[in-house]
Amino acid sequence: MDFQVIGKVLPRKDGIAKVCGKEPFASDIVVPHMLYAVTLRSEHAHAEIIKIDTSEAESMGAVCITPTEVPDFTYNERTVSIPEKTFCDRKVLPRRVRHVGEAIAAVAAETEELAFRAMQAIKVEYNVLPSVLDPEEAMQPEAASLYDEILLGKQQLKVKNNVACERNIVIGDPEAGFAAADYIVERDYDLPRIYHHQMETKTVVCQPEANGGITIWTTTQTIHNVRQLLGQIFELPLSKINVKKLSIGGSFGSSIQMNSMIPICVALALKARCPVKLVSSREDDIHDHVKFPARIKLKVGVTKDAKIVAADMRVLVDIGAHQINSYPLLGCMSGWYASLYKWQDFRFDGTAVYTNKVPGCAMQGYGNPEVNFAVESHMDVIANECGFDPIEFRLKNYVGIGDEFWGQGPTVKSIIKSCGVEEMLTVGAEKIGWSERRSSQAKTGRYRKGVGIARGFHTSGTGGPKPGEVIDYSSATIKINEDGTVDVLSPVMDLGGGTGEATVKVVAELLKVPYDKVELAIVDTRTTGYDVNTHATRGVYCGCGAALHVAKQVKIKLLEFASRILEENPDDLDLSYEPEDNKTIIHVKRFKQKQISIGEVAKLAQIYSWGTIAVSDSYRQRNCPPCFVAHFIEVEVDTWTGIVKVPRAILLADSGTPINPDMLEGQLIGSLSRGLGYAAYESTENDLETGKLLCGGFITDNKIPTSCEMPLMDNIQVYFAHTYEPTGPFGAKGIGEAALNSVAAAYANAIYNAIGIRFYQTPITPERILQALEGGASVEN
Repeated sequence: MDFQVIGKVLPRKDGIAKVCGKEPFASDIVVPHMLYAVTLRSEHAHAEIIKIDTSEAESMGAVCITPTEVPDFTYNERTVSIPEKTFCDRKVLPRRVRHVGEAIAAVAAETEELAFRAMQAIKVEYNVLPSVLDPEEAMQPEAASLYDEILLGKQQLKVKNNVACERNIVIGDPEAGFAAADYIVERDYDLPRIYHHQMETKTVVCQPEANGGITIWTTTQTIHNVRQLLGQIFELPLSKINVKKLSIGGSFGSSIQMNSMIPICVALALKARCPVKLVSSREDDIHDHVKFPARIKLKVGVTKDAKIVAADMRVLVDIGAHQINSYPLLGCMSGWYASLYKWQDFRFDGTAVYTNKVPGCAMQGYGNPEVNFAVESHMDVIANECGFDPIEFRLKNYVGIGDEFWGQGPTVKSIIKSCGVEEMLTVGAEKIGWSERRSSQAKTGRYRKGVGIARGFHTSGTGGPKPGEVIDYSSATIKINEDGTVDVLSPVMDLGGGTGEATVKVVAELLKVPYDKVELAIVDTRTTGYDVNTHATRGVYCGCGAALHVAKQVKIKLLEFASRILEENPDDLDLSYEPEDNKTIIHVKRFKQKQISIGEVAKLAQIYSWGTIAVSDSYRQRNCPPCFVAHFIEVEVDTWTGIVKVPRAILLADSGTPINPDMLEGQLIGSLSRGLGYAAYESTENDLETGKLLCGGFITDNKIPTSCEMPLMDNIQVYFAHTYEPTGPFGAKGIGEAALNSVAAAYANAIYNAIGIRFYQTPITPERILQALEGGASVEN
């Protein structure tokens, strides 16, 4: 399809400002008479706070808050799910700490140095309690309990054996399916906690207003949910709370929730009666959120002709000290599992458990990379044990076009209408030289190469024919200016992947306006309708879907006004762009001589007092189509050192129509780096005695990949499948989280192909590889 701007590489709207350092982030915000804040954090994994003495800090001129000075309101930081499916256990400041690094008090002073000195002067008396740091031990009857009761919606819910929540799903008759299988393969997989490593830590600035309200600048993926939750906690009318939309320096899900420091800063500002700025250090941030870990048991039954007939997955998730989003997480994990392959009869049992650790939250895939590592490793195990080709085995069993798709869990089901899986696997196999791949037994010498395959998907949003457990709609406002330019007001946060540019392109394409004449306005919660969140790879599909929905209404209004001027029926008019004059005209169809520019229409509408050509509306996508990916990764294992290099990678994506092809390619390459970190290096684990982080902070013992660990750019090939999503804006789907999901499994499968050793736990470090090699393992360990 020939587009005017869709699919074209054009300058980013925020590019110049970011390159020149002029784009404001939350940490750049400074307001007059502002105080600087820091938090005091617990040194214990589990303890009751007996007393907090702030007298010395206050004598220095600092403003202090403690648990007794903030609202005693129980909430969940993540307000994406419907209320009756939201578990709540969080306080602004707790009277009982449940993990090392939990904020227990905060101070604000005229300088950061004074604030730190005042914070260090606070004295805390604790009653240290027994802690639980292993999820399986936490479920034992004798284990210390983190909570007696929590809230589910507005109802009190008793917590037994630290089990936060469970989800159990059975489809068909799994036992009968296993009885019909010729092969039954079982394995256990272990995926660790890792830190998000987003470039920007969390910042919040709160300015009390003369009318009793507050203005907020903060790091977030959702300005409207921050506003609503602050209104509940501090009992403020939403009309008196305004949250500004700012650029964000990466997130990867770490700000899907209203970050814990936001209400702390608000409480300080309300007490001080002046603006307060709170910026988290990297050490604060690493003690605030991690990716959900998972222990997964997977059993699959297969027939001799490579047909899957049954599956059973058991998932144990250590959510840490607080529920941010564990119930919907288990639902999503069931969906990631159910919609990868045609299991026929299957079971899913998911359990989320409290421990005295940093709380887990969404991170680039929301349980999908964990499930994908288990399933895609398992598919490789089955293929090798049963003598199937791994690609042909996948092609025979994948969930594709015309099949039912679970979206983000069992309450969101739809039919797949676009799918590039077969194309990607076929093209990827050819590009990597799959037919020439040798088994590990045929390889000798110090350096051994291997090739691995894994495929995956993610949803484009969380919508379905019927609304499910997760709220999902977006809003947009579009206005035609009197000079023919266009203003777009969108509350959708751009996390760096180009959602803003995609929104501009969608509006420009529909209205036939040049890209450089459409601008994203600076907005906040007062000037925009609601958007649920930039999560679930929904930015382009849902956010741009809303913009397209509104742009269509603007077009109708524009043509109606033009019809009055041209004295023609609106149905006989059309829009087109005239490059010679660099303007958009409205003309009679097949007769361009009778025309008027859209700027002239807007100006005449003003002169005649017809009104402004503008529309504001909300829109819910009634689908969440899967964006598919496939990764072919080549590794080279040094059997003397255990070091693994990645000489080559083929990255294939099905995102429908690529709106920003350059940014889509960047997302795939960046996610390759992120996925290699998950597979090979990263782990944010705790000392099982003290609850303290073993990595010792951000810098030490917490390696992430750099350009040195990536293949040379010439050895990374990116391929876009030729698909069109009929429910998406101009045929587009998402790509964001999908781009990472199958990297780790492809890496592990490549290592197996290189040295004949299967790893079921990440990260696959040189130490673990050497230990396996020295142990004499030559097949799966």
